[in-house]
Amino acid sequence: MVRIGAVGGLALCGAVGGLLGAALVVPWVAGAGAAGNAAAANFTNLPAPPREEQLPEMTRILDRNGKKIAQFYYQNRRSVPIAQVSGHMRNAIVAIEDARFFEHAGLDVKGTLRALIANARAGGVKQGGSSLTQQLVKNIMVNRAESDHERNSARVQSIRRKLNEMRYALAMEERYTKNQILERYLNIAYFGAGAFGVQAASRRFFGVDADDLTLAQAATLAGSVRTPYGTDPSLGKEQQAALLERRNTVLDRMAQLRMITQLEADQAKRLPLGLKLTPAPGGCETSKYPFFCVYVQSEVLDNPAFGFTRADRERRLRIGGLTLRTTLDPVAQSAAEQAIRAKVAPADTQVAAEAMVEPGTGAIRALAASKKYGRNPGDKNLGPNTTFNLPADQAHGGGMGFQAGSTFKIFTLAAALAKGWRFGEGFNTPGMFVPSQGYVNCAGEKVNDPKAKVFNASGEGVGGPYSLELGTWKSSNIFYMMLEKEVGLCNVVKMAEAVGIRRPDGAPLQQVPTFTLGVNEMDPLTVAAAFAAFAARGVYCRPTAITAISERDGRSVAVPPSCSNAVEGPVADAVNRVLSGVFTQGTMKGQSIGRPAAGKTGTNNSYTSAWFAGYTPDLAAAVSVGDIRGSYKYPLTDVQIGGTHYGSVQGASLPGPIWVDSMTRALRDTEARSFTPPDMQRFGGGFTPGLREMLENENRKRRDRRPFDDFPDDYPDYQEYEDYREFRDYPRGYRPRYGRRFDW
Repeated sequence: MVRIGAVGGLALCGAVGGLLGAALVVPWVAGAGAAGNAAAANFTNLPAPPREEQLPEMTRILDRNGKKIAQFYYQNRRSVPIAQVSGHMRNAIVAIEDARFFEHAGLDVKGTLRALIANARAGGVKQGGSSLTQQLVKNIMVNRAESDHERNSARVQSIRRKLNEMRYALAMEERYTKNQILERYLNIAYFGAGAFGVQAASRRFFGVDADDLTLAQAATLAGSVRTPYGTDPSLGKEQQAALLERRNTVLDRMAQLRMITQLEADQAKRLPLGLKLTPAPGGCETSKYPFFCVYVQSEVLDNPAFGFTRADRERRLRIGGLTLRTTLDPVAQSAAEQAIRAKVAPADTQVAAEAMVEPGTGAIRALAASKKYGRNPGDKNLGPNTTFNLPADQAHGGGMGFQAGSTFKIFTLAAALAKGWRFGEGFNTPGMFVPSQGYVNCAGEKVNDPKAKVFNASGEGVGGPYSLELGTWKSSNIFYMMLEKEVGLCNVVKMAEAVGIRRPDGAPLQQVPTFTLGVNEMDPLTVAAAFAAFAARGVYCRPTAITAISERDGRSVAVPPSCSNAVEGPVADAVNRVLSGVFTQGTMKGQSIGRPAAGKTGTNNSYTSAWFAGYTPDLAAAVSVGDIRGSYKYPLTDVQIGGTHYGSVQGASLPGPIWVDSMTRALRDTEARSFTPPDMQRFGGGFTPGLREMLENENRKRRDRRPFDDFPDDYPDYQEYEDYREFRDYPRGYRPRYGRRFDW
């Protein structure tokens, strides 16, 4: 085939331009005349090629190993260079859409004249005749339209649009080579079944890449372009029959043009369509990891790094073409999902959620929940599905969360140690405590609550001597209320804020006397990231889900962690020492992950919700459980969850086992590491005068008593404390022995 050069092509078009323009503008006029001369001048003075916006493409989300876990797209497309399109496909599309594509300079004069005659007879635009370049121009104009009106204008069958299309086609032929034009066309065209561009169509129709298309497959795709909706194979047998007929037409046309032999055409025509319709699911509902996907999507839409305004960010996500490398660890994610699934059913109104975070980086390794992500009939959240991103805050699709309970005692503990408290220091606590004085918030306001009454163990009112450790292991409410008062409410609040504690709705923290008892609602990710700071020896890192962003042109930008030194390293070490005892001496006694770990249970007043948050040097996680219908209205008492009956749900009875199971599996391939030992010169040997004697007296009095003798048989909060803690590092060989005590 011979291609007419650009100058020759323009001369030819200029010569026939008057006739074409006159026929298009005034088809009822027999002669060209002045109108023809004006049209000729119009074609000679060509505009610049149409402005090409970036084609909407698929945005892919990858896990930490580079495996795709989700994808977003406005149009299912992945552009490829012409070299990655099979020769069969290039020939097939030219054969059926524009056989003289390599000969003309943008306008197929013969085809256009044929269409002009039909249009003149019809009194309007009745027939096509557009060259492949003209079709490209039309698609470009549709793609760059920003409103329905602009899109309709780009498609309307009018003589004015046809004239502009011709002029732009000539301009494109002046700027680009034929292969560049063909590449643009193959990437912009719609093939049906939701597939834009030849690569997406190849994957959608046959499950292969564009450069692997066979002759029959290429003819099938080429045949679908003319009427992509009428030949959409995903719609049914009628459309598939129409597509088969179009494929055979393309094969005959290729043989007629001697691109293939008639024998090759006949052999291909005897083949079935051979469709392997491969779904191209988009959005988070179709992702294997929907809660993590929602978090990433929210990061893109709300993070200024992806655009100055939200509209800019939405446009960027819509146009797509990005590849987002994320922090998701499939092993940790699977561990969290399995642990939750074993304890809580999707149909339960009680919901469990877990977040896992890597200390020192803030990398989110897992986000899991007991319910499936999606809508229930009537858009209710009472079925097996939910549209709330339960492990996250509202900015990332979550809800209000649940009150964090005694997990907040870690911040009071850290504030006390930072202020100079030592192991062994403590109080002799009363059986009931009223925060009537001594509480001042960070605004300098007194926030005492003389009407409040704080009890241990949900109202049983047992007091007694407690050291810093024992008060933590037993999670004594009164001890921690007294400790918060001694340390200063504002200091505790500032400690919490330093490690990223924020309410899920973004509202200010409630700075009230019961702050240390966890009256603020929290989401698991926020709590897990805060606890991870102590695992990282005081380094707090903002939770992050994206580690690298790759543009469609291959340029990649790394997203570094955002970290700060929030807590003194030695203070964090001391916190880790105390919280490690929760597993050996306290509320989680008997539950272990087989490696050094620290953590804190959280059971809220009246059992409205339950938590466990804990960590190793390598991974931190937080688990929450509550009723999605409302925690106060539906407390966790006398409930059936996951097929198991609970008289009441405590931090150690349901969230704790979920945490143990998930962390054991998530860390199975990670070598165990120990926490850094605390500085005993700074934190050791600090027994409050008289407290040692009180503790020993208490031991002697209770040594032979059984813990439940004086309490109702159905009271669930107390467990027998039998082990003795030996502090070998204390001076003068003193080894306090905490005898049998009540555990709450």
